[in-house]
Amino acid sequence: MRVLVAEDDRRIAEALAAALRAAGFVAEVESDGEEAWYRGDTEEFDAIILDLGLPTLDGLTILKRWRKAGRSGPVLILTARGHWEERVEGIEAGADDYVVKPFRIEEVVARIRAIVRRSGGFASSRVEIDDLVLDTRAMQVTRDGIPISLSPQEYRLFAYLAHQRGRVVSQMEITEHLYAQDFERESNSIEVLVGRVRRRLGTEIIKTRRGFGYYMGTLEE
Repeated sequence: MRVLVAEDDRRIAEALAAALRAAGFVAEVESDGEEAWYRGDTEEFDAIILDLGLPTLDGLTILKRWRKAGRSGPVLILTARGHWEERVEGIEAGADDYVVKPFRIEEVVARIRAIVRRSGGFASSRVEIDDLVLDTRAMQVTRDGIPISLSPQEYRLFAYLAHQRGRVVSQMEITEHLYAQDFERESNSIEVLVGRVRRRLGTEIIKTRRGFGYYMGTLEE
């Protein structure tokens, strides 16, 4: 899962990014408002943490532009402004959640997990796929209650496909959501990663629709 942290306070941005990475996300930081707007408009993120007080272009304007352009991905607003009127304005502009500074990093990570979960139609941190259970809070996959050892990248692939179950996901989409923009990777890296997960969890857990991509569960009609 890929998250953009749009925050101009470097200390806060790096702390958030580090916590998100520790929680299994791919986190990227952007400190300029214009750049944050452009990246959110042209790249695929599973969630965006958006500070309202960004330089060059404020967060509320950015959010309104995204929503007007049809960008519906989850957005959590960060702000030092605590007045209820501003919180209402942010929610009505299309924010999915709102956190006032100062805040606990752990709370923001938990809220990001929650809005990503809700955007995928899941009410709980536990997602069941066949005989496997994904626990996004514990960052663990189990079968019959027994944890299965996965590398961070294998876990991210399983978690992303689990949240997209019933839908075919192309290799390009998986790449966009599993890797940071500047991460160097081989052209067949997704095929190799899928093969590794299949060896650990069973060959049938990730299915292939030839020429289109991969999916979990039963395809929606």
